[in-house]
Amino acid sequence: MTDTSTPSAEESTAATPEPTGTEETKKSESVTSDSDLFRQSEIAADYVEGLLDILDYDGDIDELVSGGRPMVEVVGGRLQPLVGQRGATLEALQELTRLAIFRATGSPSRLLLDIGGYRATRRKELTAVARNAVEKVKEHGDTVRLEPMSAFERKCVHDVVNAIAGVESESEGVEPNRRIVVRPAE
Repeated sequence: MTDTSTPSAEESTAATPEPTGTEETKKSESVTSDSDLFRQSEIAADYVEGLLDILDYDGDIDELVSGGRPMVEVVGGRLQPLVGQRGATLEALQELTRLAIFRATGSPSRLLLDIGGYRATRRKELTAVARNAVEKVKEHGDTVRLEPMSAFERKCVHDVVNAIAGVESESEGVEPNRRIVVRPAE
């Protein structure tokens, strides 16, 4: 008696579909991906709008996808309390908004929330901090340790340092005291 439940090598090869990898397939996957990201930003915008209503804050909410990640920007006056000291409240609101997206979609999100242009302003400040650290490292050849920063702030500094030849950066420590070390490249 022959076992018919296991396909022969010929049948197995014939039944395996060939990977297409066509440009059309890749484009449709990226469109789906972009639409999923935009859906995440819509969910986030709805959630943030509900929070603003509860807190009785006025703000215009923009939802978008930038750099392969969903984003929500809230602009308006009187929003500083939602940012908090050094962006701490903003970071907490971002995490709550990410949880709302997870609850709605079942997938984790890399949503970036900005309130009152805080992140854009902070990015400019951090660019200056990173360039200053790079100048010190190049001038003296010593390692420079920066103050503890959030993950968003560290990413901004790493991006600037990694774009400059002759220096490198890495994060060290444990949250909330995680910081960047800038040193000459090996």
